[in-house]
Amino acid sequence: MDGPLIAGIVNVTPDSFSDGGRLRDAEAAIAHALQLLDDGADWVDIGGESTRPGAAPVPVDEELARVEDVVAGVHERRPKAVISIDTRRALVAARACAVGASVVNDVSALGDPEMADVVREAGAQLVLMHMRGTPQTMQADTSYGDLEGEVVEHLRSRAEHAESRGVARAHILLDPGIGFGKRPGDNPRLFAVVPRLSALGYRTFIGASRKRFIGELTGVAEAKHRVAGSVGAALAAAAWGADVLRVHDVAETRQALTVFRACRGQS
Repeated sequence: MDGPLIAGIVNVTPDSFSDGGRLRDAEAAIAHALQLLDDGADWVDIGGESTRPGAAPVPVDEELARVEDVVAGVHERRPKAVISIDTRRALVAARACAVGASVVNDVSALGDPEMADVVREAGAQLVLMHMRGTPQTMQADTSYGDLEGEVVEHLRSRAEHAESRGVARAHILLDPGIGFGKRPGDNPRLFAVVPRLSALGYRTFIGASRKRFIGELTGVAEAKHRVAGSVGAALAAAAWGADVLRVHDVAETRQALTVFRACRGQS
């Protein structure tokens, strides 16, 4: 099937911006992940640390306690499912890969110096995202002389670093970091970066679901009510050629992409 894959979001956190606290234990998170797969997700992205603006870091033991059993439980029930671990920490990535994860979604783009080695040794795929600073500090400086150019250059540099540590180019995906250290009005511009990232020879990954810029554009304050706007963002990313879409609302996005492809003459 042509078009982007869908990565369904499983936030095992009390403080994520959209659905924090909803999945309070491993069984609830596993059930949610399985439902996302049934709804049409190509993989599930499991995270135990909120990366919303201003979010405080979580101790590594706590992050592990939140996600390890969830990854293992999903893998046990759906051994062929693709599972990604959304983490900035090499230790968490290593433990998750050991129990079933095959993708590491690293918003810090190898901020942990051991992360590339973990990914290489696990034979995992790696998502590298653009972000200035950390979730706590990223909104302190949102001014860019050349937004698109700076994002592309940063990701090119981080991807080349990953390759220098033995991560295969075919395993690397690049994410422009929508909502991470950017002004709300700048975020829609980042969709146009997708072809430039693809031209570097890497697959692309877009996470725009329910984010603040959608609320700014539509006047919808609560993140959970931004489903329609999120589907619109997903279709825009697909139109620009994104390879993977990270979304909360899998069934709605899958339905929209099916119609989108049909109307463009795609199977």
